[in-house]
Amino acid sequence: MRFLGNVLATIVGLFVFIMLCFFGIVIIGAIFGSGSKSTYVEDNSVLELNLENISNDYGGKFNYEEIGYYDAKHDGLTDVLNAIKAAKTDEKIKGISILNNTLNLGIAQTKALRDGLEDFKKSKKFVLSYANVYSQKDYYLNSIADEIYLNPIGEVDFKGLSTEVMYFKDFQDQTGIKMEVIRHGKFKSAVEPFLLSEMSPENRTQISTFLNSIWDSMVVDISKSRNIPVAQLNNIASGLLARTPQLALQNKLIDKIAYEDVYHEDIRTKLKLNKDEDYNFVNIVDYTQDYATSSSDFDVKDKIAVIYAQGEIGSGEGDLNVVGEGSMRRSLQEARKDKNVKAIVLRIDSPGGSALTSELIWREIEITKKEKPVVVSMGNLAASGGYYIACNANKIFAEASTITGSIGVFGVLPNLTQVTKKYGINTELVETHENASGYSLFKPLDDNFRAFTQEGVETIYKTFVTRVATGRKMTFAQVDAIAQGRVWAGSDALKLGLVDQLGGLDDALAYASKLVKITDYSTVDYPKYEKDLADLFGGGGLPFMKSRESLIKAEIGEANYKVIEQIRRLSVQKGTQALLPFEVNIK
Repeated sequence: MRFLGNVLATIVGLFVFIMLCFFGIVIIGAIFGSGSKSTYVEDNSVLELNLENISNDYGGKFNYEEIGYYDAKHDGLTDVLNAIKAAKTDEKIKGISILNNTLNLGIAQTKALRDGLEDFKKSKKFVLSYANVYSQKDYYLNSIADEIYLNPIGEVDFKGLSTEVMYFKDFQDQTGIKMEVIRHGKFKSAVEPFLLSEMSPENRTQISTFLNSIWDSMVVDISKSRNIPVAQLNNIASGLLARTPQLALQNKLIDKIAYEDVYHEDIRTKLKLNKDEDYNFVNIVDYTQDYATSSSDFDVKDKIAVIYAQGEIGSGEGDLNVVGEGSMRRSLQEARKDKNVKAIVLRIDSPGGSALTSELIWREIEITKKEKPVVVSMGNLAASGGYYIACNANKIFAEASTITGSIGVFGVLPNLTQVTKKYGINTELVETHENASGYSLFKPLDDNFRAFTQEGVETIYKTFVTRVATGRKMTFAQVDAIAQGRVWAGSDALKLGLVDQLGGLDDALAYASKLVKITDYSTVDYPKYEKDLADLFGGGGLPFMKSRESLIKAEIGEANYKVIEQIRRLSVQKGTQALLPFEVNIK
């Protein structure tokens, strides 16, 4: 038996040794290989814009202190925009091709990308677009191109904007799984799906208002690029007059109906190549990586820190898709203490989240403002908690299509009383004091507990409104009148005084530089997320490893995953929430 035990121990030891060697090689490869890739750009090259794998503004910086591994990703939209700006003066780049691009960006991000391409065109280099099918958001981007090509059996989806909100009240009644809701704000409809079976008039009003505002800003841009009156564009959308290639051409939404080989032939002609010559194209992600790793100007002393707050606001360290207290407060502190950093631009793309975390980040911004100016740039979303952390900045920039406001708070408590009763399960409480047990999943919501929770919600709402009133130099009553959880588009928020100016990240940087009177500066990006080995191996940190979310999506599909995630996200929230009224997926 001892012999067999020794053999087994040896086998296990060899297995562990082999696994350690394997992961060691992978880590070394990741460390030394992450920055080694280089894209050789030949003369007469075309930049191919394919952004289907880009959704965030910021690619992220990650520090794995346990193994001394540091990684900086350069696959954010901001990196892409900087690369396009560099391509404008790169003599080897002759133009940009947008070929069957599928966007996973929000409307405000798409606007920023569109503006970047418009600026690129000032170089007199071409921007051409081809697609088999243009989604509405893709068309909004591609409408900036000099010429738009469409497959002979393709289509242009141009019909106006819509969004869907799911309601769960009947599901709760049928299953016995109930969500107890405490809220402030008649427009605070993040919890409405648990209270009603259909949309409230207030919610329909606010959705209709901001959808129309966003659409108006989009068609103004398209009208300018395509030289089509706004009224005519609205008629095209109402009548679905771009549903066939012939109709799209007739209504001037596209320039040419052709197959892809014709598109490439036309690019060769622009490059003055023979028909049998291949032209060199450079993938935008590769070009972005090269630019990001070779463009650092170490001679420039003055810096502006760009701190990205993207994702839902929550406790803990945070990540690319979670605005965490740890990484945000640390980033503000580091930028504040860095003598070379003269100003801070806070780039927000967040629907909000934890009210407590929002308050803690607000406090860190308040401290920082006493030493250095803080300018806010809003992306797709800066709503509820996202607006909470924005409201006290020296100046706030937003895109016309930014979704913002949603100044309101709520609490959601899952309750299983009905479902446990249905299956014959009973729970009994023993407590030393009247309110010792607090809240139980298995008992009806106690009137005392509801009152205490409502009191907490009201306190946080008053604090939220006070923060906005102080930061925006308004009275409490003025803020309360446009708060109540109501959501606004950036263009309407400007009229209401919730933001100062329409513009993108570049505008915010330009304003920040003027505040501190510097003209020659570089930017430094935050946060740098502190990670451990579990994050590296379990969270998709390595190229060959998929996250849990990726595996589930692959099995059940993107649409089904979103439904499950929405239910999960709302049901597990802890504490009072300052969160966008609903998940906005504009189509």
